[in-house]
Amino acid sequence: MKRHNFKKLHIWKDSMGLIQDTYSVTTKFPDIEKFGLRSQLNRCSVSIASNIAEGSSKRSNKHFILFLEISLGSAFEWETQMIASHQLGYLHEKQFSNLEEKINTIQKKISNFIDKLHE
Repeated sequence: MKRHNFKKLHIWKDSMGLIQDTYSVTTKFPDIEKFGLRSQLNRCSVSIASNIAEGSSKRSNKHFILFLEISLGSAFEWETQMIASHQLGYLHEKQFSNLEEKINTIQKKISNFIDKLHE
């Protein structure tokens, strides 16, 4: 297996965009969430992209897939935290819908990439 250049992967690029979106949104969260949802969402968004990058350095698809699965798990964790943020009134409906669409797209792309590596 040849190693993948993570900077060329669409899933990594999309995840990097999600980091920017996340930090932009969470700066508007109330101060009470400084060490709660704000921190967790920011760390989760970074985890998605970071695990893609780290996995791309592995010698086998089997090991790369493990990191992609961790990344996918972080994406679902991020989505859950965003749903909670919306339910708590920290996000407007339009913001939430836009972010939900982005994370669903990232989740599908990561899942499809995992499937492709299994071939």
